[in-house]
Amino acid sequence: MIDTRTEWVRKIDRIARPVLAAMAKGELRQTMPVEHHPVSKDRADYTHLEAMGRTLCGIAPWLELSPTDMQDEERAVHTSLRKLAGDAIASGVDPKSPDFCNFSKGQQPIVDAAFLAHAAIRAPQFFHALPRQTQQHLIDALRMTRTRKPAFCNWLLFSAIIEAALFSLTGECDLMRIDYAVRQHEQWYKGDGVYGDGPNYHADYYNSFVIQPMLIDVLRTVGHLDEAWKTMLATVIARGQRYAEIQERSVAPDGSFPAIGRSIAYRCGAFQHLAQMALQHALPETIPPAQSRAALTAVIRRTIDAPGTFDNGGWLTIGLCGHQPSTGENYISTGSLYLCSAAFLPLGLAGTDPFWKDDDVNYTGQLIWSGKDVKADHHG
Repeated sequence: MIDTRTEWVRKIDRIARPVLAAMAKGELRQTMPVEHHPVSKDRADYTHLEAMGRTLCGIAPWLELSPTDMQDEERAVHTSLRKLAGDAIASGVDPKSPDFCNFSKGQQPIVDAAFLAHAAIRAPQFFHALPRQTQQHLIDALRMTRTRKPAFCNWLLFSAIIEAALFSLTGECDLMRIDYAVRQHEQWYKGDGVYGDGPNYHADYYNSFVIQPMLIDVLRTVGHLDEAWKTMLATVIARGQRYAEIQERSVAPDGSFPAIGRSIAYRCGAFQHLAQMALQHALPETIPPAQSRAALTAVIRRTIDAPGTFDNGGWLTIGLCGHQPSTGENYISTGSLYLCSAAFLPLGLAGTDPFWKDDDVNYTGQLIWSGKDVKADHHG
């Protein structure tokens, strides 16, 4: 038997290493397969930035963590992936690299760059420690996306988080892009912890894939620049706590969850929000840290351990529970799938944190479906 944290480390190593190792050598384009919807012919233009940004988005808080108190196995994996991550970023943002990513062709780069920007926000010390030339290449690459017009939906937050990352890296940003995204999402709040994706409500996981994690982290990063933003943060976190309750209660006893809405092939990445609330010690009182750990572990196991999740080369395949190509929309390709790494955000908490050290407990789905008396849910 291995402890849960070691299990998580081994899984994220299996997910992240192929991407980071290949890009660190400038060989991601050469080696990563590009599985995609039959009608999509342009995914090779975007999939490599997706793979890098989404992988880093999930492991960034762990890269930020000091290895001092890690056990030997975790310390070795952490040291190795940290070096590969730095080299991969350098390769991905260097215009002279064979793996230089697309930050300016088509509309998609604003999406993919946003996840890389989110990684920079989640690991500021790591990104500030990168070689000066790499930092400048990254800044230049993020600024390239300013020529992209975001769609009138969750995409507004892509512009906002890129600007927040630029502020973190340089001390300057376009305040208007941030203000527009923040104020528009305030208008799109539907109640009970859920935002619309644009003016309309969508029954999917975009409140977790994008909206709530990015909205919270934008406000945490630049909220002090504007009194209205600063005031808004407490309300946004309270809404996020309610949505965390909804997420935790949606996990079935076997770790499955409703397969509804777009982008279901992001697998356990559907629970990024619950993972982020645990990482930031912002869980509601109704969810003890160990309970969120149990729910996240169940979801990770159900989606990552399924046969067919990885191809023979170790790359992720399209699917929710194994290889299920029909679950991939026309914008989904191999690189897209690495958003599953976002479920692993609590690795950024030290092993002594209650999330890891508290005794195992059952999560709500296990309790209620085994006949235990569970307190009634309530709207937020």
